Amino acid sequence: MPNLVRFGVSLEDDLLNKFDRHIKQHKYTNRSEAVRDLIREELVKKEWTENKEVTGAITLVYDHHTRELVNKVLDIQHDHHDCILSTQHIHLDHHNCFEIIVTKGKSMEIEKLYMKLKSVKSVKHAGFMMATKGKDLA
Repeated sequence: MPNLVRFGVSLEDDLLNKFDRHIKQHKYTNRSEAVRDLIREELVKKEWTENKEVTGAITLVYDHHTRELVNKVLDIQHDHHDCILSTQHIHLDHHNCFEIIVTKGKSMEIEKLYMKLKSVKSVKHAGFMMATKGKDLA
């Protein structure tokens, strides 16, 4: 484990009380773990804004019976094959499918892929989760 450094933080009572409720709600064992998580989250956002090599996941929900929809979604994915690591297609019911697209590459390319998929007519829902390759995080 890397060397730990202790430092002090001054907060208003009200803010600290809200933070402590957050810690309890999210089942952190202590404040330090929660602070580390918040710092890492900001560092991941920074990687994305600086167009670094990152990873993430795109989710889609759509009715596969919609004419040409599956072909449009697949065409977009093939156009961006260089930043797609894997896809998983799940049948939710007779009509609705859930697709998970795991990505890796420059953040701007992944965001471009997400926006193209999200804007396809008849996609019922699209979601996006930013992640990091982890090499710059402790």
